[in-house]
Amino acid sequence: MNLINKKVTHKLFGMGSIVKQNDSIIEIHFASENKMFVFPDAFEKHLKLQDKSDASSLDKIIQKREMERKEVEWKKEEERKQQRKKLELRLEHEKLMKHHKLHPESQMVFWCDMEEQNHAFSEWNVFSGAIKSGNNKGKPNKPSRLHQNSAVLLTAIDASKPEKDRRILGVYMVNEDFIGKLCEDGNVPAHSKYKLQLTEQESDQLLFWKYYMNKKSPQTMSWNTGKYRYFDNLWMAQILLDIVSLKSDPKERELAQQFFKHFCKMNQITEQELPKPNGALMHS
Repeated sequence: MNLINKKVTHKLFGMGSIVKQNDSIIEIHFASENKMFVFPDAFEKHLKLQDKSDASSLDKIIQKREMERKEVEWKKEEERKQQRKKLELRLEHEKLMKHHKLHPESQMVFWCDMEEQNHAFSEWNVFSGAIKSGNNKGKPNKPSRLHQNSAVLLTAIDASKPEKDRRILGVYMVNEDFIGKLCEDGNVPAHSKYKLQLTEQESDQLLFWKYYMNKKSPQTMSWNTGKYRYFDNLWMAQILLDIVSLKSDPKERELAQQFFKHFCKMNQITEQELPKPNGALMHS
């Protein structure tokens, strides 16, 4: 907006005329001397344009500038809030890591439909589902037992087959820095290295109920409801050990062996003391 030669009034210096102008400074010639002012800030307090049309246009510029300033301030405040939140989460993460106690059933078995199978093995991630009732209905389930010692077992069952034929499709350790108690979106991402997918032939030989057992009803093989359930750390170790023996490809077998050793270390399990599988299939 060009204000050169425009007439202004100053509360102290009286009438004047604008003789110079740039994006941040204007110079005004008054009867006694020339004065420099910050532009457009001075028009908010000390100066007034004589021409009403010019004054209205300038007011719009000032209002727009003020809105932009407030937006910048708001963004800065949001960044500060995000930084504070990240710091709080990091401190909470460190506290949980320091004081974490192994839960004997901190493994997750997941029931995959066809779409979830494709997603699980392309993205190496599962969603724990939504809460069905109560105050938090619709919010993601928080897999609170899962920690860095946890693995996720992916299973499926053909629609025409009974529950006892549920197959194991694959398995992965959770991401290196994953803590279920801090998981807000229900997504459980995989470890960068420890993740295994079984071939269809391998999967047919690895039935879930060989390992899993409802301790209150040892012979019962029913899933009932829910996308996932927790299960015993020892059972996961048994599954991983059997995957090692199933893998014929040298590279895959080596990864499976490393996975098993890593899992046992994280869960304080000794391979020599690992019991044989004793799931519901062994009692049927």
